[in-house]
Amino acid sequence: MSMANYELHDRLDRLSSADADRDILVTLAVPPDESIGEARQPVETDYAEASQLDEQSFPKPLTDALETVRSELNDYEEVPEHGLAIYAGAPDGDLVTAVFDDLPAPIDESIYEHGNEFDLSPLEGVAEPESTYGLLVVERGAAALGRLDDSDVEPIETLDSDVPGKSSAGGQSAERFERDRERQKREFFDEVAERAALEFCETGSVDGVLLGGTTGTVEDFREEADLDHRLEDRLVGEFAVEYASEQGLRQLAEKGQPAIDERDRRDARDALEDFFEAIRDDDEAVAYGVDEVDDALEYDAVETLLLSTALEGEHLRAFGDRATDQGADTVVVPDDFPDGNRFAEAFDGVGALLRFAIE
Repeated sequence: MSMANYELHDRLDRLSSADADRDILVTLAVPPDESIGEARQPVETDYAEASQLDEQSFPKPLTDALETVRSELNDYEEVPEHGLAIYAGAPDGDLVTAVFDDLPAPIDESIYEHGNEFDLSPLEGVAEPESTYGLLVVERGAAALGRLDDSDVEPIETLDSDVPGKSSAGGQSAERFERDRERQKREFFDEVAERAALEFCETGSVDGVLLGGTTGTVEDFREEADLDHRLEDRLVGEFAVEYASEQGLRQLAEKGQPAIDERDRRDARDALEDFFEAIRDDDEAVAYGVDEVDDALEYDAVETLLLSTALEGEHLRAFGDRATDQGADTVVVPDDFPDGNRFAEAFDGVGALLRFAIE
């Protein structure tokens, strides 16, 4: 996952967990075609009213949140290229403020409200999924294609097969029937493989593909279908699934999740292996801990920066931005597996492989 994408998802996750017992959390989303003046108007109106009313009529936490939004809006003369979203409120007594003004895609709806939760719907369409996987369930009688973005399953298409069931007749008629049946099965498999390659490798490329179906059918499909090499390369695993339907796609996503988690950690695992090996070999072209990595960044010596998800967002962002400015690679290391947890605890969650050793 990219540094910017991780940070956006992390901030949204933190906001999604905020809730209050009163409508004191303010959400403001401004599309790029709206003016700053239009965005300010309802906020100013509510703030003016709040300033004249008592605590019972207009809770002080809400007044404070409105004041914060007003202050943030004053920093802008015009709406940023892809819009602006501001969240402010004190769900647990401490004021929380989040401003999104450098989004990867435009906000498409205008929202201003106070509620007991923040409304994140304006940002759901602009936050790129952490990973995208193709879902393919194949049976003799049908096939289903879908897409898994983060934890949401989106069915794409169901293909029906004309392959008949087994014949109970004997003799030559049965042999001809079985040959025709096998030919029709291979043709259906080829149709499914072609459609999957188009959907997962061309129209909308995915990070990987999960393949589901009964064991025998999946094996036949892998052996007999004319699979595009790009589809083969993206296969994450095969899983026993009972239905070539939306239900089957959801079952496939659930069964394949551990394999997805493992695949998503691959870059982090590879980077950690190089990092730990450099430390074991007493290689001087490695740095760890906040101070050492800070020095390495000062000398423009960092080739690959490793940052743990256990770090606070501001530290992630500060180190990540400096590494990006120097053309270094940044690997975000989850702390939910043994090596990732070891990296977070033993090395402060900050490490770097260097272009050259520094004194």
